[in-house]
Amino acid sequence: MRIPAHSVCTAIRDDIVSGVFERGSRLTEEQLARRYGVSRVPVREALRTLESEGFVTTRRHAGACVAEPTEQEAADVLEIRTLLEPLGAARAAQRRTEAHLKVLRGLVRLGQERARRGQGDDLRSLGGWFHETLAQASGSPGLTALLTQLRHKISWMYAVDQPAHPVEAWAEHGAIVDAVARGDAERARALTALHAERSLGAHRLRVRTSQRHVNTASVRN
Repeated sequence: MRIPAHSVCTAIRDDIVSGVFERGSRLTEEQLARRYGVSRVPVREALRTLESEGFVTTRRHAGACVAEPTEQEAADVLEIRTLLEPLGAARAAQRRTEAHLKVLRGLVRLGQERARRGQGDDLRSLGGWFHETLAQASGSPGLTALLTQLRHKISWMYAVDQPAHPVEAWAEHGAIVDAVARGDAERARALTALHAERSLGAHRLRVRTSQRHVNTASVRN
């Protein structure tokens, strides 16, 4: 059975984000085909997709390599997310289904419970599921795909600290869901923008370059 290129793409992307393939390291079709047990055809297609997403770059005489984003490029990714997540929340208020609301409310209940208990590892995964579900509730496949790509890039570029006040952070999630449930697009947009802005200071850059340090807490200034 031929393994589809998108599955190979997901596997390579996951290995890039987790650091299996370091920044700047070479990615040969033969090496990747052997690692994932596939032919070189889906690998070639996957590398083209990952290059369009910014995870891979092609160098003269070297071929495909893991990209080495600059600090400014990393700061831009965070800024783009702070602009698009509020848009996704506003659309979710207009287009969400009852199924979306059920999942979002369930995640908020779990998040608030884990926050009170101080279970930080659970909160990280719950937060990811919350924002993924909120994006899906926007009813816009293009926007959802872009936000998913941004989350992958942020995980690759940044180490993210747990919120200093997780109970408050999950109260913000709950307020966003309430606005979405009421169909209040402007309030959902404003609350999500504030939540995204407050989270910026928790991001610590992984990118090592000779460029001047970028303060992510003031990225929108």
